[in-house]
Amino acid sequence: MTLQKAKSWSNGKPFFQQSHFDLFLISFVILFFELACIRWFGAMVIFLTFFTNIILIACFLGMSIGCMVASRKQNYIKSVLPIAVVSTALACIILFVYRKFSHLAVDVGNQLSAELIYFGTESRFTDPAKFVIPIWLIVGIFFSLISLMFIGPGQIMGRTFNAIPNRIIAYAVNILGSIFGIVAFFVVSLFRAPPWIWFAICIPFFLYFIKKFTPVQIISAVLTLFFVSVSQLYTAHVLNWREIWSPYYKVTYDPENMDIFTNNIGHQGMISIPNKGPGYLLPYLFNRDVGRKPFRDILIIGAGSGNDVAAALSLGNSETHIDAVEIDPVILSIGKDLHPNRPYHDTRVKYYLNDGRNFLKKNVNKKYDLIIYALVDSLVLHSSYSSLRLESFLFTKEAFEDIKKRLKADGIFVMYNGYRQGWVIGRLAKMAKEVFESKPIVISIPYRDKIDLFSRSDDFVMILVGDSKNNVTIQEIRKEFQSNKSFWVNRTPKLNYSLNAFGTKPDDRHAKKEEKWLKISPSKLDTEKIKLTPTDNWPFLYLRDKKIPLRPTVEGMVVIALISVVILFIFAPVRFIRPNWQMFFLGSGFMLLETKGVVHMSLLFGSTWVVNSIVFAAILIMILLANFFVLFAKPQNLLPYYCLLIVSLFINIFVPLTYFLSLSDALRSIVSCAIIFIPIFFAGVIFSAVFKNSRRPDIDMGSNIAGVIVGGLCENLSLIMGFNYLLIIAIAFYLLSVVMKPADI
Repeated sequence: MTLQKAKSWSNGKPFFQQSHFDLFLISFVILFFELACIRWFGAMVIFLTFFTNIILIACFLGMSIGCMVASRKQNYIKSVLPIAVVSTALACIILFVYRKFSHLAVDVGNQLSAELIYFGTESRFTDPAKFVIPIWLIVGIFFSLISLMFIGPGQIMGRTFNAIPNRIIAYAVNILGSIFGIVAFFVVSLFRAPPWIWFAICIPFFLYFIKKFTPVQIISAVLTLFFVSVSQLYTAHVLNWREIWSPYYKVTYDPENMDIFTNNIGHQGMISIPNKGPGYLLPYLFNRDVGRKPFRDILIIGAGSGNDVAAALSLGNSETHIDAVEIDPVILSIGKDLHPNRPYHDTRVKYYLNDGRNFLKKNVNKKYDLIIYALVDSLVLHSSYSSLRLESFLFTKEAFEDIKKRLKADGIFVMYNGYRQGWVIGRLAKMAKEVFESKPIVISIPYRDKIDLFSRSDDFVMILVGDSKNNVTIQEIRKEFQSNKSFWVNRTPKLNYSLNAFGTKPDDRHAKKEEKWLKISPSKLDTEKIKLTPTDNWPFLYLRDKKIPLRPTVEGMVVIALISVVILFIFAPVRFIRPNWQMFFLGSGFMLLETKGVVHMSLLFGSTWVVNSIVFAAILIMILLANFFVLFAKPQNLLPYYCLLIVSLFINIFVPLTYFLSLSDALRSIVSCAIIFIPIFFAGVIFSAVFKNSRRPDIDMGSNIAGVIVGGLCENLSLIMGFNYLLIIAIAFYLLSVVMKPADI
């Protein structure tokens, strides 16, 4: 590159200026701080973990308003640290109050009769006398505070954009800073750095932009770090528990009871299998007591801290081999180090840190006698860009088909959990029946003759199914039950080692009172009443109907919309600031492209935090390439790029995701990246070409970010349409961006 050409790109001024440096820094810290807020507030504020996309929207709202008020004299960056103190202190206070007062309950969409189930939110609703606070009161407070906190950084970003005449160079610097922000947060997550380090990284940048900071700013910085650290200090020195931050959760471990909490919700407890937990042993006891050999090859998905692995080992033999798959590295490490049965140290066990669905797609030639979904449920969204949960793609028709391909001729598939609602149990049983072409065995503990699809279920439920109608193992188990026998499990499971547990009544040699035994027998379940089952396009096992539920989703959208309007009216009223509607709709469309891309790549390559980080970085790199394309090619007519964008989106809509899953690993990577990133490239070209001629980059960037908020809210339409057809909404937004093109451009 010649100096003359470099100067021409920057209107004759030196290529590297202070404004370029400042824009890079503010872009870096905004992205890093955004990720820090999503992780910390989601983990600290009770049940906010289920709504982290709301934190993302709050960040975007603040940035959008900040850009729009860039020309104002007030320096809103001065308010960042004081608001951070209030926000972090309030989060700590709410958590303390919730833990301290057991009569206090938080209502997350009437979980006793839920349209959309959130695990862990129902524990305090057994007592009608409890004082109930709606979740959206809490969410609304933090949405407001986080939005206000990001106005200052957004204002700095808008000012630095205004200071750089070459809009393309400015946008490139902005994207580079964002990429470095993602990489930096990836690194701190990789090393499990505690939150005070995240915030300590951000604070010097804020002080730099404040310039002449006062003692108030320093005190605010110190107090912010204190409140971010206080939870960990309280956990370690008062409760004598351990607190570790995995890339997914705040993981808290109680060594006395061997319980594991994630984001303040009870997640799992480690138990000694020879003395407790007969539910874990049932598949092996059934198999043993119908005269079958012990399972040889076992796959456990959601192995967690090791209970399921320990159960498999306790009834296995020297030929048993177990593949244990767990997605969270901290939970896995706790199980390796502290589980009383030490299952992960057994030479018969090989553990994998991976997403379960991704593991199923690898090593397809290996077959298993038993595949288990071991209490697979997450308490966190798969990313802040969608309403998916980490386990969503495990409970789809296509996932069950993957399971079927990995079973041996007489292999069985078992899933168990407390599924909360009868319709979830019915949905799983129907999906298993359709895919495996065999009626599953459904067992409830405690025993129930019939499971009501339309009522709440607090029971532990196990579903067993074979890979065909002629599966010998399932046939033998079903035959024993059909001969009017029940399976009896002693509450001290080690007594079952020498006991043939099928019979009409308990064996009095081991227990004189029947109450000491658990009766196990299939429950009746009418799956014909189930009309809706999840697919990879609509992977919402815990959503009752194809609609946006009034509680909590519609309530939340209304609360967010009202708060956004109020904040916008206070800081950036439309009578003073005229938004660029073309840029607004470009932002809305792009948000849906980004959501679809993240979901698509997570399905193909795993819903792990590593995959998500790589995908976000790849999207930004693709935007950067589009930016450089505009810089060199200088496109004048955008119609061809709009046409190519819309055609590529239609290809995304009508090519089913199962097509990609059938490809080889190398070809799947190439084709998937092409079909996802090509539309992003064309969208990036359109944005950069429009932004190149911007007269008010602060207003235009603010308008674009505001559009992103609308696109984020429209993501809820996936609950009705599925993820593929979200792109129809994206196409509509891009067409509106053509129609709403300003007359003077």
